[in-house]
Amino acid sequence: MSTMAPILDELIGQAREQTEKRKRVFPPAVLDQLLARRGPALDFKAAIRKSHRIAVICEMKRRTPALGLIAARYRPGEIARAYYDCGADAISVLTHQGGFGGSADHLLEAREAAPGVPVLRKDFVIDEHQVVEARALGADAVLLIVAALEPVQLRRFVDLAHEHGLQALVEAHDEAELTTALESGADMIGVNHRDLRTFNVDLSLTERLRPLVPPEVVYVAESGIHSRQDARRMREAGADAVLVGESLMRAPDIRYQLTELTYRDPK
Repeated sequence: MSTMAPILDELIGQAREQTEKRKRVFPPAVLDQLLARRGPALDFKAAIRKSHRIAVICEMKRRTPALGLIAARYRPGEIARAYYDCGADAISVLTHQGGFGGSADHLLEAREAAPGVPVLRKDFVIDEHQVVEARALGADAVLLIVAALEPVQLRRFVDLAHEHGLQALVEAHDEAELTTALESGADMIGVNHRDLRTFNVDLSLTERLRPLVPPEVVYVAESGIHSRQDARRMREAGADAVLVGESLMRAPDIRYQLTELTYRDPK
């Protein structure tokens, strides 16, 4: 694990506290019952690898540590349905409570509101329970953050996700983290333009890091994408998908904003 700044350390500490509470509500026996009723997970990777345009993973979040409150009226089911109606390629659900105002229960709401659209659990995953719970509540993929895990843990969580039918989007922020992500066996890499230690954003990271990722590995550009120009820049740099939250959550017309982002490449 990389040396953590106080804010990242705090967010991970909150995730641990939240997970211990969730374990009491959803012990292994309950998770097993929920898993037994789940059908096969949707193919998250296939949904976001498009040949003709960049895919958009539409994110749901109430607030962030950097920006504060984003959505005063936060109704996860309604938001997921709006994304579904507007043609989202996939949906990312923030389940971290302390920093983002989320809950693992929002996964279930998103799953029910957006049938057929792959759902990603986005959190600081530091416990196996979070991985299993993600699938039990309807997620099709889980985010694993290199900065929050030791390399051995990361590899274990990637394997655990696969064992439960989940795909893993492994997030890195620099060259060293990218190497660790690839060594974990990840076939989906997310590069977060936002430094989780300072919360500064640098879109040039994708242009710098995409050449280091094998072409068969799906590449997702995360954070700081607000406009058609930003999305085009990511596509031209080789990204398969962008993960977008703030601009969609703030948009008065989600369909228009999503259309702006999913421009079609010239033929």
